[in-house]
Amino acid sequence: MKFTKMQGCGNDYVYVNGFEEQIAKDEKSDLARRISDRHFGVGSDGLIFINPSDIADFEMEMYNGDGSRAEMCGNGIRCVGKYVYDHGMTKGKEFTVESFGAVKHLTVVEEEEGRAKTLRVDMGSPILEAEKVPVSPKYFFVDPAESVVDAPIEVDGNDYHVTCVSMGNPHAVVFIEDTDSLPIESIGPKFENHEAFPNRINTEFVQVIDKGYVKMRVWERGSGETLACGTGCCATAVACILNGKTENKVTVEVLGGKIEIEWDREKNVIYMTGPGVTVFEGDYE
Repeated sequence: MKFTKMQGCGNDYVYVNGFEEQIAKDEKSDLARRISDRHFGVGSDGLIFINPSDIADFEMEMYNGDGSRAEMCGNGIRCVGKYVYDHGMTKGKEFTVESFGAVKHLTVVEEEEGRAKTLRVDMGSPILEAEKVPVSPKYFFVDPAESVVDAPIEVDGNDYHVTCVSMGNPHAVVFIEDTDSLPIESIGPKFENHEAFPNRINTEFVQVIDKGYVKMRVWERGSGETLACGTGCCATAVACILNGKTENKVTVEVLGGKIEIEWDREKNVIYMTGPGVTVFEGDYE
């Protein structure tokens, strides 16, 4: 099976061209676990298939490193965009990608020697209703249609406040004083598997530097800490704005780089701009 290793701000996945490689549906989850292993496989945060789509130009079929299916990945979809552009699968700089039934619009905003370097993604509207994120309305004492903003939560005996956002996948954003000293390996799994989150949760721990710049570390469900999370950066920006901590345009610094997020409040649309990088290509037996 031919594959391409790609990364967006260090959030790395193995990409397989589903137009050319035919893998049985029931084999993909186990394949994702094996190929993602950093000792015995290629090594990645997960596996992404680039497939034909009936409702968009392409489909992104994504699996986490533990084999679980994921709805969306911001860094992943930018790399899908880079792949189809670099391989001549699309003629223009604007095209659409479906992920878990949702269609996103991509634009190549910067290229180098005919290859995409920076891409912008229309990530759609943030979802804030508790039942749609989803989070447990009963745990947070809110109606299912209400949002969870700066809400108290007890995790492993400690009190925190979370703002919950879905960008096609669920996120809980926690503001802290210092991301560098965060013991994420111990606290991340406690958030991920907390009773308040029926489908588990991606958790962003955020340190606000100023009105236009924040630092973030992320614990992704099914993958652990990753160097970046595109949807997590979007959720972080939304949470910052809702809590009055930043302006509508935010630079989010993650361990692997920087991603620009803008929330157009009039259109209620999130725009994410960041890099996509090809690491290497190979064959997997």
